[in-house]
Amino acid sequence: MPKPPHDADNALRSDNLRMVGKLAVVAALMFAFGYALVPVYRAICTALGINVLSVSERAVPGTSKAMPNTQVDRSRTITIEFDANARGPWDFKPAQRSLQVHPGELATVMYEFRNRQTRTMAAQAIPSYAPKQATAHFNKLECFCFNEYTLQPGESKQWPVVFVIDPKLPKDVTTITLSYTFFEVGGKVPAAPVAAANTQEPRS
Repeated sequence: MPKPPHDADNALRSDNLRMVGKLAVVAALMFAFGYALVPVYRAICTALGINVLSVSERAVPGTSKAMPNTQVDRSRTITIEFDANARGPWDFKPAQRSLQVHPGELATVMYEFRNRQTRTMAAQAIPSYAPKQATAHFNKLECFCFNEYTLQPGESKQWPVVFVIDPKLPKDVTTITLSYTFFEVGGKVPAAPVAAANTQEPRS
C-alpha cells in the first residue's frame, strides 16, 4: 500500500537532515585537522632540529617582525674581525674592529665611507675572508658590496653588513677576518670639468 504524500515528505526531510548532519561532522573534522596541523608540524620540526625559516623570514634591522633563529649554537663563540683597504682619495673603515657572535646568530656591523675628492666617483667594494675555509660559512643577508655606488664630492655614507655564521663552520675556526677593498670603477663617471679660461677682453 503506497505511503501517504505527507509521510513521503517527512521521510525525505528526515533523510536530508541526516545528510546535512553528516556533512557538518565531516566539515568540523576537516577544520580541526587543518587547525592542528600547524602546531604538529612545528613540534615535529623542533624535535628533529629542522629550521624551517627562510632567509627572508629572519630578523633584519629595520623590519617590524622579529623571527627567532632556532639554530644558534651558544656553545661556541666566533670572533669576527673587520678590515678595510682604503686605497684611494677616500676614507673607508668599519665602525668597530671586531665582534663576537655565536654560529647561527644574526649580527650587524656598519662601514663608513667618505669621498674626499672634488668630483663624483663610481665605486664598489669586494670582500675577502680569512681563513679561506670560512668563506662558504659566512652568509651575508645584506651588504653594500652587492651594489655599485655613485658618490658626490665630499659625500659620506654608512652601510650595514648583516650576516650569519653557519653553524657548520669547522670547529677549529674561532676567528674570521672580513676585509673589504673599495675601488673606483673606471670610465663610469666623467672627470670633473676644468674651468675654461676667460679669454674675453675687458670692456674699456
